[in-house]
Order: sequence, then structure tokens, then C-alpha cells
Amino acid sequence: MTLAWRNVWRNKLRSGIMIAAMIFGLLGALLMVGFVQAMTENMVDNAIRYQTAHLQIHNHKFLLNEELSAWIPEAENLAASIRQQSGVEAVTARQVVDGMLASAASSRGVRINGIRPQDEIRVTDLQQSLVAGKMLTETGRNPILVSRRNADKLNLRLGSKVVLTFTNIDGDVTGAAFRIVGLFKTPASAFDDSNIFVRRSDLARFSGLDQAHEIAIRIADDQQLTELQEKITTLVEEQGVVQNWGEVQPVLAAMTGSMDIANAIVAGVFIAALGFGIINIMMMSVFERTREFGVLMAIGMTHARVLLLIIMESVLLGAVGGLLGLAAGRLMLAITDQFGLPFGAVAEGLGAYGVDAVLYPSVKGSFYLLMFGMVLFTSLVAALYPARQILKKRPSEALAERH
Repeated sequence: MTLAWRNVWRNKLRSGIMIAAMIFGLLGALLMVGFVQAMTENMVDNAIRYQTAHLQIHNHKFLLNEELSAWIPEAENLAASIRQQSGVEAVTARQVVDGMLASAASSRGVRINGIRPQDEIRVTDLQQSLVAGKMLTETGRNPILVSRRNADKLNLRLGSKVVLTFTNIDGDVTGAAFRIVGLFKTPASAFDDSNIFVRRSDLARFSGLDQAHEIAIRIADDQQLTELQEKITTLVEEQGVVQNWGEVQPVLAAMTGSMDIANAIVAGVFIAALGFGIINIMMMSVFERTREFGVLMAIGMTHARVLLLIIMESVLLGAVGGLLGLAAGRLMLAITDQFGLPFGAVAEGLGAYGVDAVLYPSVKGSFYLLMFGMVLFTSLVAALYPARQILKKRPSEALAERH
């Protein structure tokens, strides 16, 4: 061990350059993995907080075609039963219909969500997303919440009147004037573009239907998601279909599922580059000492001990670079976890994916151990080729070499 350690530092410049490369490589890999993980977790968290909640229930016909007639039978009784389940934090039953939002300037298609405000604020963070005005209340005539994006596009502001047009339960086109009492802004620009919120009682009055099309459920512990989904499915029976957030947004679920693959690819690219670097360093280090190894073998050092010496040099080099690189990465991630990583002008584009303007990259402790183990393994493998080239030579051949 002592001899191997001394050999690592015989050429301080060369070893230092390799260790520096490993530090920066590991730092970049950890930041990339931390960024991907933070972005994915942020997208999931925002989807649950603002859009889907943890679980949703729909009539199976509503999933095929969002028609007003595809309501959930006995939705209020079902919601009351779900509230009694251990682990359920809050439940809200919504009436949903597609329609048009029109101002004097323009119009656009939207999803009209008829909500009970007190239930909704317990399930989603709609109230926290308000950037102007106030949350819907049970007082006032036909209040409505629209997104800041829609307000800008339709030239609206607080107090403006808008007209909602949609098809009622009888199949007739109906419409009504609403007054804007609040503007909201969530991290997901696509959600903001396509959703508005009114009181369920108002929507029922104009649609001619006092029924719910969607039940959203918030749970206390994410780890109980599968268990509660199974329990609630038993309660629902034929009344509807219970879906978790991943089934409601399968693209987001697929991205989450592929996160480990993405991390493995990043780690694999780094390890491959590291392997070539260590092979290059070890070949130079070993071949310039060919005569030295010839002397060692001539005085009786076995091939096994020569092999072990070369492998130990390579592993020690990898261990030093790996530990320093992981320490630098941990320090950098601690800083970004404290202060965040702002995206500035790029934030608007990330909003299309439901990502916040500031992320807090972090990496699981198990990934540090995995990376360190891969560095040591790569260092060991990288030593085998130069060691084999030396061990193929007889002592007399090695002593005759000139480098």
C-alpha cells in the first residue's frame, strides 16, 4: 500500500491533472443528476398540488368523452364515505364542462371547473396560486377565477365581465356573464391556458345539472397511495373509475419512471470517460517504469504482487479523485439546495412542463455510494490492460527497455 501510494505521487502534475478531471467530471455528473431529479420531482409535486390531486374518480364514460351527461352517480355520498377513510386528507367534488371564455377583445376554449371553494382549497393550492384578487366565496353574483395568462390574452383585469358559453344538459347552447374576482398563476402554463373556476352552484344553475363529474382526493402520505387507491376502488365499485395522478397524467408518470434510466446514462457516460482517462494515465505511469518492474521481477517479486501493485496504484488514484469529486458535488448541491437554482428567462419555457422558476437540485445518498463504487471498479478495470502488458514481458526483456 505504501509503495503504491508513493508511486501515485511520483509524477505529481500528471496525477493532479487526472484527479482534477475526476473532480470536475463528478461535480458535473452530480449536478446533472440533481437537476433532472429536482425537475421531475417538482413537476410531480406541482401536478398534484395544482391539477390532479393524488387520486381522481370519474364515470368511465367521462374518460372516453367529457360529456355533461357522464356524471358520477351519488357523488356526494361517495365523497362523504371517502372522507371517512384513514389517510384521506381532503375531498372535493367538481362539475366539469368544456366551453368558451369570451371578452370584448377575443375568446378561447376552456375547461370550466365548478367547485365548492371551501372543499377545493383543502385539496389543491388554488388559493395560494392567486396573484391578484381573492378566492371564490359563497357571496356575490357569478364570480369567476381566470389565469393571469388568459387575462393578458383577452385584455382582462379584476372586475372585468366575461361571458361563458357551453352546452347544457338538454343539448342547448347557453351562456352567462361572470365577473372576475381573482387571477391565478400556477407553474404549468398549459393548465393556466385551459382552466377557469366558478362556483359549482352557479355552473349547475346554467347547465341544468347539479351533479359532479370529478372527485379529487388529497392524501396525507404519498407512501399510502396504492393502498388507498385499492380501498377507494372497493368503495366506488361500479360508480366510477379511480385513477392515481400517474394514470391521469401518463406522460408525467413515464418521465418519472425513466428518471433512473436517465441518471444511469449520465453516470455511464462519466464512467466511460473516466475509464479511458485512467487507462491513459496508468499506461504512461507503468510503461515509463518498465525497467523498474523488470528489476522487481528479477529479484523475485511474483506476477501476482506486481499486478496487485499496479491495481492498487490505479484504485488509490480513483479513490482520491472520487472522494474529492463527491465532496465537491455534495458541497455544491448543499449550496443549491439552500439558495436554489434560478432559471431566469428560461423559466417561461419550463412553465410548459409545469416546472417552477427556481429548482433545488438534490441527490439521494445511495447515488453517492453508487458513483464511488463505480469509480473504484472502473479504476480497477483500467489497471488490467497496462498490467497485462508488463506481465507479458520476461525480466530480461523489461530490463532491456528504454523509455
